[in-house]
Amino acid sequence: MGASGSGKTSMRSLIFSNNPASLTSRLGATIDVEQNHVRFLGDLILNLWDCGGQDAFMDSYLSTQQSTIFQHVGVMIYVFEVETRNMEKDLDYYKACLQALKKYSPNAAVFLLVHKMDLARGPKAETLARKSKELKDASGDAEVTVFGTSIYDESLYNAWSRIVHILIPNASVLSRHLAKLASACSATEVVLFERTTFLVIATSTPPPPPPTASAVASPSSSAKTNGHTSFGTSREDREVEANSDPHKMAPTRYERTSELIKAFKYSCARVREDFHALEMELPEFTAVLDELTRNTYVLIVVHDPTIETAALRMNIRLARSKFEELQGDSLLS
Repeated sequence: MGASGSGKTSMRSLIFSNNPASLTSRLGATIDVEQNHVRFLGDLILNLWDCGGQDAFMDSYLSTQQSTIFQHVGVMIYVFEVETRNMEKDLDYYKACLQALKKYSPNAAVFLLVHKMDLARGPKAETLARKSKELKDASGDAEVTVFGTSIYDESLYNAWSRIVHILIPNASVLSRHLAKLASACSATEVVLFERTTFLVIATSTPPPPPPTASAVASPSSSAKTNGHTSFGTSREDREVEANSDPHKMAPTRYERTSELIKAFKYSCARVREDFHALEMELPEFTAVLDELTRNTYVLIVVHDPTIETAALRMNIRLARSKFEELQGDSLLS
């Protein structure tokens, strides 16, 4: 949900329809509610409701359609344009939506996206910190998670990966088995991606903690990373984390990989070629990206130069049946 022109349809097109950012300008305004049934992980169906943001539609959602729109909601994603001129009206609609959500779906998670961060006039980290505090204050006692996003960088994949992750039953089970696979391969890291969207499902390393209200309130505790901000770690914490990671892997590596692979897949499709797998052997590391199950890809990264890519691919083949079983059990539960 969000105001008209805030970018809701564009991000849906980018993530779930595999369209590049350059084509989103052709999309028209959403009329009323567009419902999409997105097949995720094969048997998990995400019912995605893209709600038009014109005033007449918003008034209808909050009156005659309230029980229809806000009942049985798993996640509400409210989008705010970073440089909107109608912030007061946007906040009024948001508060009304939050009240309706509490009434009909009290257990729903709430994510707030400060979108179009590429258009922020001031320093992006400070702008996002200010917007985050404003939104958290407007949310009252509701637990919300705020992300700064743009369709032109990996920040959108970061936000949507976190959103989708909470909808996957027993995702922690997949993470534990990815850690076992990493150990068997002597890998630095193993990452599991959903096949169509290339959103991150699970990793062999624990995910970063969500932003905290105290961290958002203090801009000094925010870290600027490629145009968006991650909250909740102090400078000392970041130094400890950097020292504990001898390979100095970028904190945005998952989202950046999603963005690059989807762009490469789109390029392959334009020349009528199918994407199947990818191998990279560089002086710093070796990476293999290959199909793990019918609905997932796995990325294995190793820094040991003595490990051959053929050995990594063999371990992937040996792990396929187990992860097919785990994926089925996870979705059934």
